[in-house]
Amino acid sequence: MRVVIQRVKKASVSIEGSIKSAINKGMMILVGIEEQDNDEDIQWLSKKIINLRIFPDENDVMNRNILESGGDILVISQFTLMASTKKGNRPSYIRAAKPEISIPLYENFCAELTSLLQKPVSTGVFGADMTVELINDGPVTICIDTKNKE
Repeated sequence: MRVVIQRVKKASVSIEGSIKSAINKGMMILVGIEEQDNDEDIQWLSKKIINLRIFPDENDVMNRNILESGGDILVISQFTLMASTKKGNRPSYIRAAKPEISIPLYENFCAELTSLLQKPVSTGVFGADMTVELINDGPVTICIDTKNKE
């Protein structure tokens, strides 16, 4: 699994001009899933995300995690994160998992984050053509790939 996490002041996802989900302060997470991903990746990644200290403390130092900051999470599926650009100029998405694998993993990932966050995470719609809007806070942007745990 590969994620791009952005600390946001606010973020939303719309489908066909209607807002599906919106959050204020928190994290907007784009997630890409490949065929080899599994529940172990979900567990490791979810704990890493919840414990990331990317929110400011009283001294404006990034010392607080999402739980301590009281923020929200918006998770959006994005198969293009699995793009390979090694050959030519057209990205290949061969590494992206097919829907029968990626949809259950995406749903389990969102459920695990909901459990750890102790409140529901907001989502887009898997496979939909979505418009994402956000105001990046900082800016703070973190990339994590479960294939690079060590």
